[in-house]
Amino acid sequence: MNQTSTQRNHAVDIYRGFVMFLMMAEVLEFSKVSEAIPDSKFWSFLAFHQSHVEWVGCSLHDLIQPSFSFLVGVALPFSIASRMAKGANFKSLLLHTLKRSLILILLGVFLRSTGRVMTNWTFEDTLTQIGLGYTILFLIGFLKPKMQWVSFAVILVGYWLAFALYTPPKVDFYLLGEDGQPQPYLSGFAAHWNKFTNLAAAFDTWFLNLFPREKPYTFNRGGYVTLSFIPTLGTMILGLFAGNILKSEKSNKEKLRQFLIYGVSLLVIGFLLNLSGICPTVKRIWTPTWVLFSGGWCFLLLSLFYFLVEIKGRNSWFEFLKIIGVNSIAAYVIAHTLVYFISDNLPVHLGKNYAQIFGEHYEHLVSGALVLFLEWLVLWWMHKKKIFIKI
Repeated sequence: MNQTSTQRNHAVDIYRGFVMFLMMAEVLEFSKVSEAIPDSKFWSFLAFHQSHVEWVGCSLHDLIQPSFSFLVGVALPFSIASRMAKGANFKSLLLHTLKRSLILILLGVFLRSTGRVMTNWTFEDTLTQIGLGYTILFLIGFLKPKMQWVSFAVILVGYWLAFALYTPPKVDFYLLGEDGQPQPYLSGFAAHWNKFTNLAAAFDTWFLNLFPREKPYTFNRGGYVTLSFIPTLGTMILGLFAGNILKSEKSNKEKLRQFLIYGVSLLVIGFLLNLSGICPTVKRIWTPTWVLFSGGWCFLLLSLFYFLVEIKGRNSWFEFLKIIGVNSIAAYVIAHTLVYFISDNLPVHLGKNYAQIFGEHYEHLVSGALVLFLEWLVLWWMHKKKIFIKI
């Protein structure tokens, strides 16, 4: 725990706060409101963007994890420069990085094990995925820009090729999505990236059964896989490129221009690759096309906050988000632990039907909003006390 504040990039903190707010806001449960008011297109729209698409495609909620991973890369050049300015050498930096990677991995496993009868050894959690690739990202951060681009290309092309060369088992059934509804199989060349039958899913049926489990691992219902940490590293490298631009001596307008060029270019390339059938855009297994497509959105979101905060000076508009962004690890843990304690105890003190103040249709929205506010108050208190959780 570090109780001292440091000079930070406000646009990056606010972007991070926005991402973490989206994650914390899951407690609002727009899908429950949409189910209660099925004819409302407004609530249907919000529900869609607060949930993950079943396989191919993208919603706002799907951009949370890539944004968080992207921002890890953005922060790396500043972190390295700060530690070296304090006298750290490469060896000490590497040891710190290895320690941080291990903590992230184990923290992710710990959070996925909440409520279980034994440790749930699974590695698709956001923190775990970042931890698995973070040390490699650190090493890539010391390479020259050209070699960083080569590393990025090797990761994406290599991961794509591994899936393309894998022979998926033949099936004659429809898969069930997380909502219990049938999900059609991808056909043709795209079938290499189908749910449950892709290379990474096959790897997990071997790898995850090496760990002690309640029962043998057969599949992840959402289709999430351990090997996604490899292309997630690609997302973090895109963040590294953005961090290098931020750290450069370029003018604010030139930095914004480069962010926009990256954003639009990556979006177009990702869209065309998905459209061509070369590789579908699937967040759950982090396909190379997803790295490009989501990376484009990450650059555009960074552009938005950079324009408003660093160029227009609207920092005060986003103080609410900044309080979350400067304590993102605390926010992540709170959203996966404290949230249950708060929601279970509110009816005890406010009455069993307190959330029906606006009617049964909005019960989940009211209770979720109160939980979200109390979570934010914890982060606000930590901010006032200058308590920042760092790994």
